[in-house]
Amino acid sequence: MRPAREARAGGPARSGASGEGFRIRRRGGLRVFEADLLAEIPSLRHAFSTRRGGSSGGCFSSLNFSFRQGDEAENVRANWAALSRAFGIAPERFLTVHQVHGNRVWVIDGAESIPTSGDGDAREDAPRCDAIVTNRPGIAIGVKTADCVPVLIADPVRRVIAAVHAGWQGTARRIVEHVCAALEARFSCRREDLRAAIGPAIGPCCYEVDDRVREAMAGLPGLERIFSPRDAPGRWRLDLALANRLQLRNAGMPASRVAEANLCTACRPDLFFSHRGSGGKAGRHFSFLLMDGESGAG
Repeated sequence: MRPAREARAGGPARSGASGEGFRIRRRGGLRVFEADLLAEIPSLRHAFSTRRGGSSGGCFSSLNFSFRQGDEAENVRANWAALSRAFGIAPERFLTVHQVHGNRVWVIDGAESIPTSGDGDAREDAPRCDAIVTNRPGIAIGVKTADCVPVLIADPVRRVIAAVHAGWQGTARRIVEHVCAALEARFSCRREDLRAAIGPAIGPCCYEVDDRVREAMAGLPGLERIFSPRDAPGRWRLDLALANRLQLRNAGMPASRVAEANLCTACRPDLFFSHRGSGGKAGRHFSFLLMDGESGAG
């Protein structure tokens, strides 16, 4: 494991960045991370959850938001209810999708019907995709992760928001660049107005991949910075959060408008679930954002 510094957010930062711009907050009985870049936007509510403050037990202790990993359904419902109370958001306003490790973007505007379940889980008829973009106020769009990279994006000028799930496959398929393109094409967002927060994810200290993954990412910007060789041939450390940060820069976002939590989920089992760190038996975090008020232009 690489040497780490203490981050402002309260945990060890990966080597190479400070993690400044994220703060851990108590919301109700929950502990969540919030990004200063997003917290500065009027009428925007957002959070990157930790595993603390919920009702689940065992390997799902305690704030697990997934019904699909083996946790008791009543515990997961209680966790969603706690999130609802903590942020003053009705349960039926939380919107998730069936995440499939691709680059499809679901864009919601106008009077489109929204398939919410009322308990935080994606309905059977919800889209199979890995990003949600909307200018509809009052909808808490979000993604579930347990090592993959959660990215929350907001345009305070056009009042449009996006939530992105970026595993290695979605990253290889440039999902955040697809989201930036959708924001521009559908809502006339300017790249310089966008703000992005990259939440806690598995770091290069704990994420080892093979040549197949590196080859899949061969065309990404900054490849030599994303991968570092291991002692064993054909093995690499992958900085998945940095890969997405570089894609956002490649898409035209100013560096000052992109914040990274710089916290490794596998290094901090006290704060985070980790699929790799737990051998595949872990709960899921929920990262979301919601814009109050009137709908944006577009």
